[in-house]
Amino acid sequence: MRYIALSASALASLVLVANGHAETLIINSYGGPYETIIRERIIEPFEAKFGIDVIYDAVGSASQDYAKIKATDGRPGFDVVVMTASQSLEGCKGGLLEELSPESVPNLAQLSPAIAAVAGPCGAVHEVQYLSLLYRKDKLPGPPTSWEELLGDHLKGRIILPTFQNIMAAYLLEIFSVARGGDLLDNVSPGFVAMSELARQSIGFEQSSSVMETYVKDGKVWAMPFWNGRAQLLVDSGLPVDYVLPKEGSIPLIATLNVPKHAANRDAALKFVNFFLDKASQEAWVTGYKVGSARLDIEVPADIRARQITTEEDLNDLLLPDLAVVASRLSAWGERWQRDVVTAAE
Repeated sequence: MRYIALSASALASLVLVANGHAETLIINSYGGPYETIIRERIIEPFEAKFGIDVIYDAVGSASQDYAKIKATDGRPGFDVVVMTASQSLEGCKGGLLEELSPESVPNLAQLSPAIAAVAGPCGAVHEVQYLSLLYRKDKLPGPPTSWEELLGDHLKGRIILPTFQNIMAAYLLEIFSVARGGDLLDNVSPGFVAMSELARQSIGFEQSSSVMETYVKDGKVWAMPFWNGRAQLLVDSGLPVDYVLPKEGSIPLIATLNVPKHAANRDAALKFVNFFLDKASQEAWVTGYKVGSARLDIEVPADIRARQITTEEDLNDLLLPDLAVVASRLSAWGERWQRDVVTAAE
């Protein structure tokens, strides 16, 4: 979840005054548990190593932040941003993001070439998740095995859906499309039909994953799509929940670190991206946020590895649309979502 705070530029000014123009870095990313974990496991060690003051800016969603990069021609007021591979590809094509290489970010050479290639030359893949089916163990008779179980009578009024501003919505649309005889890109009408049916099952839509999980925590929702890393955090919290990879498959969320083309603190930004991709940093991140990694040489506990994407074979077991094409379709799909899916819930 991201929340309203001082603008990045205002925060930077405050830090400059307080620290006598010390080197700073403005990172735009998520709030909620993400912020807590990234501060502890990545940002604080980075600050200690390099003496750079990090300003953490959690304003706006990833899609809103990318829109800001576009609107400012690569001068959004932050130096590093967490986005998805689709946005990395689109922003790189538009010349809005810095191209990264092993010369500027040496640890890029340590990433799986197959996974790194998905994000293109402007995205540094720092984590990999997949869309899972999260459910309340105390409300359902057993683990669901299919995405179609969300349409069961027992879940009427007990599910919640993401808004289309959350990439989770597009991925769920594509998963259902394939499951019902369509495909990932060109024939997604079966997916829209399924999402309209789900909308009538749901209690509404929420943009933020952090807000969506509150419905599961308080028992209002018994099942919903959710990123598996975030789902694992809920399992670890002791909540009576678990998550599955349904038989129809899923789509991975390939998350990237990006540097806007005209970032004010470019050198510090590149240092941070490289630091995040260090073996020790990736191990700290994977064990803290419970996600997968594009570094195949990391050492993590077997129980974490068993439920995360940690090999190229794991990725091959998932559906993987051409993310550049997905990015080009999102606008039209968003309009159709509003027309067909949202209205079905009303």
